[in-house]
Amino acid sequence: MPHRPGLSFRFTHAIARTPADSVADGLRAVDAGNPSGEKFRQEHGLYVLALRDAGLSVDVLPPLEDYPDSCFVEDPAFCLPDGAIQLWPGAQSRQGEGREIRAALDKRFGRVVELPGSGHVDGGDILTLDDVILIGLSARTDREGAEAFAALLETWGYRAEVCNTPDGVLHFKTACSTLGDDVILATKVMADSGFFGERRVIEVPEGEDYAANVIRVNDVVLVPEGYPKTLAAIRATGFDTVVLPTHEARKVDGGLSCLSLRFSLG
Repeated sequence: MPHRPGLSFRFTHAIARTPADSVADGLRAVDAGNPSGEKFRQEHGLYVLALRDAGLSVDVLPPLEDYPDSCFVEDPAFCLPDGAIQLWPGAQSRQGEGREIRAALDKRFGRVVELPGSGHVDGGDILTLDDVILIGLSARTDREGAEAFAALLETWGYRAEVCNTPDGVLHFKTACSTLGDDVILATKVMADSGFFGERRVIEVPEGEDYAANVIRVNDVVLVPEGYPKTLAAIRATGFDTVVLPTHEARKVDGGLSCLSLRFSLG
């Protein structure tokens, strides 16, 4: 696909969903205690405010008690300036979330389609760069779904590549983020993977792997609270940063990118 400057970080809009009390029953790889719905909503409010301060119009959807992980809206959908794709998450308990977010997608996009076939794709496994979209295979994204998604993207004029996410990484973006302008933030295992070609890779300092999941939103980078070495590394490259608490999200394997769908319209 042609290089599209700013595709990965220039946004005008976002969709988010308020955490439900049922988030205490959310999926997690390691039990670090149950998140508090009340505390999570406080942290989520700061997150939405940061998106708005960065210049985005944010649609905040109501909580869904029937879907404990539904505040992680990035997984059941994918958005581009051309339209939105309703995905099919890999976890059984999340497979109704795509239907629940469809009305919000229809409100913003003239073109909304469903992932073709019977494969699974989680949005957390999709890393959009300015010249390629990387799709990581994981426990939540299978090859059938990834290849169907890549083929659909190619009909829209985007180049996609399917990658084998390293063992032990829940989602592709659990371990890496784009800072835009051909700069990647990644854990050591992802930095050593070769996925990023000749791009500059900033390696997350030892012991701060969770901080690999950041998001650049226009002129700022949102960074999770509590990871000073990673924060310093990002700032040293010249980026402005905003630090946000994600303590409750982390208890259910969530990070900053998971909590919104970000896209540019107009």
